Amino acid sequence: MEVLRGLEGAAGLSGSVVTVGTYDGVHLGHRALIGEARRRASEAGLASVVLTFDRHPAAVLRPDRVPPLLTDLDDKLALLATTGVDLVVVLTFDEQRANESAEEFVSEVLVRGLRARQVVVGENFRFGHGRKGDVALLRELGAVEGFEVVGWPLATDPSGQPVSSTRVRALVHEGRVAEAAALLGRYHRLAGPVVPGDRRGGQALGMPTANLLPPAGLAVPADGVYACWADLPEGAGCFPAVVSVGDRPTFYGPGATRLLEAHLLGFAGDLYGQRLGLRFVERHRPQERFADTAALRQAMVEDARWAAGRLAEDAPPDPLVGSPPGATAGP
Repeated sequence: MEVLRGLEGAAGLSGSVVTVGTYDGVHLGHRALIGEARRRASEAGLASVVLTFDRHPAAVLRPDRVPPLLTDLDDKLALLATTGVDLVVVLTFDEQRANESAEEFVSEVLVRGLRARQVVVGENFRFGHGRKGDVALLRELGAVEGFEVVGWPLATDPSGQPVSSTRVRALVHEGRVAEAAALLGRYHRLAGPVVPGDRRGGQALGMPTANLLPPAGLAVPADGVYACWADLPEGAGCFPAVVSVGDRPTFYGPGATRLLEAHLLGFAGDLYGQRLGLRFVERHRPQERFADTAALRQAMVEDARWAAGRLAEDAPPDPLVGSPPGATAGP
C-alpha cells in the first residue's frame, strides 16, 4: 500500500475507485466499504484509493467536542494497509478544507486530484462546508463530472445494530471492550512509553507493573481491571497481562493521575522508556478501594489468575490487527 500526504503524488493515476471517510478504528463496517471499493476497482482495472484526513474534522469544526479516537494516524494507516487497498491519500483537514464547498471538494480532490471513475461512500456520507453535501448531491455532480457514485448501506452486527466508530467509542468508554472488539474485528489497542510509577507493585505487592499514561486524545476504557495482550517493543514478543485502569483508589483518590498499570504474566525484564502496546480483551471488575495492602495483594493475585485463564482461551493475536472472538458485519 502506498501512502500519500496530499494530492501531489497522485498525478500518475489514470483512474481510480475512491472511498472517503475519517475511518477512525478501521472497524468491520469500514472494511466492508473498502472491500466493495477494491472489488469494483479490480473489475474495472483501476486503482483502489482510500481518502482520509490527518485529524478528526471535529478538531477544526468543533474543537470543544472532539471525540476520543480509536486510533491515532499511524495505527489507522497500519490497519488500512491490511485491507489490501492500493493507495491511501491523507489530506490535511484545516480551516481552508473546512470552508471548501461540496462542489469544490469534488472538482479539486475527486476529479482533478484522484481522477475518480467511481466513488464508494456510506449512505449517510456528508461532505463540504456545513456538511451540505450528501450522496444525492454527489450523484448529481458525478453525472456532470463523469464518475459513478455508490451509496453503500451501513454495516450492522448480528443484532441489527449499526457498526460505527461512535458506537465502538461508547462501548470502550463503558469498559465493554469485548463487545467493542466484535465490531472492530480486533482488540482495541492503546500504546505508549512505559513511565516510572510508585515502584510499589514489585516491592510491596509482589507484582511489578509497567505503567502507561493514557494516550492523549485516544479512547481509554473505563476504570477497572482487564485481561489484555501486551505487545513488547519491536516485535520482541506478546505476553498475557492483567491491566488496571484508573487512579489507584487504595492509595490515592479522585483526581489522582490515571494510569494503565500492566502486569505481564511470565515476563521478567525492564521496560522503562520503551513503547508497550496493550490490547483489551475483557473487563473483569471495576476498580475498588481496599482496606489495606494485604487485601489489595490478594485481589491482584486473583485478578492475575483470572486473566491467565481468560487469555489461555486465545492464541496470541497479530500484533496490530488480531482476531478476537468476533461478529461478522454486513450491509
